[in-house]
Parts: sequence; C-alpha cells; structure tokens
Amino acid sequence: MNLFYVMNGRKLKRYFLICVGVLFSAGVVYAEKDNVTVFAPQLPAAIYSVPTDKKIVALTFDISWGEKKTEPILNMLKEQNVTKATFFLSSPWAQTHTDIVKKIVDAGYEIGSHGHKHENYSKLNDEEIRKQIQTANTILAQVTGKAPNLIRLPNGDFDKRVLRIAEELNYTVIQWDTDSLDWMNIGTDKIINRVVSKAHPGDIILMHASDSVKQTAAALPAIIGQLRAKGYEFVTVSELLAQTDLQGKTVRDKSAMVDQLNAAVNF
Repeated sequence: MNLFYVMNGRKLKRYFLICVGVLFSAGVVYAEKDNVTVFAPQLPAAIYSVPTDKKIVALTFDISWGEKKTEPILNMLKEQNVTKATFFLSSPWAQTHTDIVKKIVDAGYEIGSHGHKHENYSKLNDEEIRKQIQTANTILAQVTGKAPNLIRLPNGDFDKRVLRIAEELNYTVIQWDTDSLDWMNIGTDKIINRVVSKAHPGDIILMHASDSVKQTAAALPAIIGQLRAKGYEFVTVSELLAQTDLQGKTVRDKSAMVDQLNAAVNF
C-alpha cells in the first residue's frame, strides 16, 4: 500500500511539472502575441522591403483626398523620366477623380488599393474588414479596368486578422521601410535627406499625392537625381516583389502611425 502512494506521488510530481511547463509556454505565447513573423509558413504577410543586392527601389504614393497635388507630382515624374511607380488609391477618391486616375493609368504606373473608408481596419470586425477591401476592389476595378492585387491599408494599420482576410481576398499587404514624412510637410530638404539617406536595395519608399502634401513635388527631382547618382533604378512594387524570394521580418499589431510619429520626433 505504501508503494502505491509512493508511485502516485511521483506521478503527481511529474504531472505538476508538465502543467507548469504548459503554463509557462502559454505565458510566453501570450506575451509575444503581438509579434508575428512575416512570411513564416502559413502565416499572412506584410511586406516592408525585399531582400536583394540589386539597386532597385519602389517609389509609392498614397492618395486619399484632394485634386491639386497629384498632377504636379505626375508631371514631375514625367519630367524626370520615371516611368515606374506605384500609386495606392482610396476608392472613394478614385471614384470622384476618374480623370486623374486615367492619367496615372495612361502614364503606365501601377495601381494598388488604399482601401475604402480611411480608418483603422484593426478596429473593425471581420465582416467590416472584408467589406472595406471588397468595396474598394470593385470600385478600383471599374475605374481602372483592372482589379488590384496590392493593398496599403489606411494609416498603415493592421493586425493579424486584417492580414489574414486580405490574404483570403488575394491581396498582398504593402508597407514601407523608408517614410519620407512628406505628409508632415517637414521641409523639402528634410524630405530629400530622409529618403536619400535611408533608401537601400529592395526598399519601398512611402510618399503621398493627396492635397495634404505641399513639398513632395518639389522634393522629387533631387530625390530621383541623387538616388540615380547612387546607381538606383525605379521599379513598381510588383516588379520589386518579383526580383527575389521574400524572407522573414517581424510585424507588430499596431498602427504604423505610431512608427511615423516616432520617426517624426527624430527627423
């Protein structure tokens, strides 16, 4: 009888240690729940840049409102003979500015989605997220004649649910490594310096073409000229993605606006 209790005591101790291990592992998983390895097997992805030795970068422009700044930026790109760039269009803007959208398309630039309502999708439920992406897809396909397969979410905000739903809808979520901070109108020279100093092979560069930006067009000639002097060529985001296999990077579930504001403190 004593032997029986000894054996059960050993089993209880073993079970206790197993439970402690499980609880510890669960605690680690919970603590790291906001960290998702991008491009890990079977996990949705957000792309900030592409690992490559080639001196190629993608200029990207977000547009969500206004009609005064886009055309000067298009004219400047044309003057600088930049034939490849990617424009992420908010679908309500595209629907009410079809003439400008046509100019972007006719110039040969790539069109990506910037969603429908300009709000943080991580705050929405799954059904609303899906509706926002699909509504934008329908409108942009009608306006441009081609359904986009790239999306930059409003404010760069997402969580794992948004990434999963975007992937289910055959979209690739595009972020950026270099933020020009042009939306803050920090000054032409500072915009130029930020982009030129931070750009690297495989980089995705964030700029804007909404009416909120007052210095982007003026900064473009120097940005383009100085990057070319360093040996860089400009490609679309899709061409950038086609250059190499994508590899891992950590994504946190938070608005990219936080990163932008942090960067602004040190611009």
